[in-house]
Amino acid sequence: MANLVFNIALGRLAQYGDLPAAADSLIAVPFAAAGLPSDATMRDYATLTAVKAGATEQTTLGRKTLTNVTVTVDNTNDRVAIDCDDITWTATAGAAIGAVVICYKPDTASTDSAIIPMTKHDVAMTPDGTSFTLAVSDIARASSAA
Repeated sequence: MANLVFNIALGRLAQYGDLPAAADSLIAVPFAAAGLPSDATMRDYATLTAVKAGATEQTTLGRKTLTNVTVTVDNTNDRVAIDCDDITWTATAGAAIGAVVICYKPDTASTDSAIIPMTKHDVAMTPDGTSFTLAVSDIARASSAA
């Protein structure tokens, strides 16, 4: 589950997770461990461009489009869970990973300035040529504090 929800996505997680547009998607963007800003700084970034200005995208691994994204209303626990299939990178190479940021990519987005960061997941992984699977047991859960 997420270690951080970006301020821009607070209250919108279920909306983005429902993929409301015809060709929108959620994408996973890996970031190098070296030079990651603090969560307090990172949570204020409102676009993927801003995240990349403060942290280094690990482009050797590349971005992944999430598959089988689901939004489940859990009335018993008074929350909404957003989930997807596990994410696999094959033949890993490049710099060590410190985080993966899940972003909402609107169907009209052609630049990183239009992509909205939703959640940051702390990940410690050093690419070694083998495959790496990031087990996703809920991208995020949103609940009300009564």
